Amino acid sequence: MINASELLNANILVVDDQEANVMLLEQMLRNGGYSRITTTMDPFSVCRLHREQHYDLILLDLQMPGMDGFEVLAALKDIEPDGYVPVLVITAQPGHKLRALQAGAKDFVGKPFELVEVETRIRNLLEVRLLYQKLERYNQQLEATVLERTAELRESEARFQRFTELSSDWYWEQDAEGRLTRCSGPAAEMLGLAGPDDGPGAAALADAGWDPAERAELAANIAERRPFLDFVYRRTGADGRTRHLQVSGEPMFDAASRFVGYRGIGMDVSARMRADG
Repeated sequence: MINASELLNANILVVDDQEANVMLLEQMLRNGGYSRITTTMDPFSVCRLHREQHYDLILLDLQMPGMDGFEVLAALKDIEPDGYVPVLVITAQPGHKLRALQAGAKDFVGKPFELVEVETRIRNLLEVRLLYQKLERYNQQLEATVLERTAELRESEARFQRFTELSSDWYWEQDAEGRLTRCSGPAAEMLGLAGPDDGPGAAALADAGWDPAERAELAANIAERRPFLDFVYRRTGADGRTRHLQVSGEPMFDAASRFVGYRGIGMDVSARMRADG
């Protein structure tokens, strides 16, 4: 919400070619507690002043010589960076009200105006304008926070991947359909995973050289979305050599708790198994 101090500190411009109207509006604003008030009787200076001051509200007379209020509204639309033209028009012509709103004005009051009505409309427009600005700042802060958190997450993921690369022979990620999506080292060969772009023969190669019971046990862990730690299995390569491999993995879920795949690390423990045997 907008508190009273924020409201009374709003930056306001009064534009009217009649000095009496300018003085009346300025005095009304000051009596209401507003302190940041600028006035001008020159419609040609409005855009320059708004570029410099970024007013929260402009009280704009429509009937002015040289450059009328409609021309001022058109010029303000060209320079307002966020597309919001904070203008309350003042007119003695009832037929101009709809045209002014279509031209971008946010509200209007008729001449001769009642001070209570003008004060109320000014307050309402300022509350909307300041809330709009607060929302814009919040969105900017939120975007900056998201970018910062994303950068931190990427850095954390990079550290994690580097750690896993140092502590294991390979790292892998697979999608919910069991296709390899990311890896370092010979993960595809060791796990028998086919990538999304692999040809039709990849599945047969992936199934070759496994001990059926070990293959079934690993597949059951994955099918039931269970993590597994230091699972050791054998794989016979095309050269006839049998290798002992150790793998640890965990299921991955998205923000909606949907299963999206597995990730894990693995290493060749053949030398250790031979030593132990």
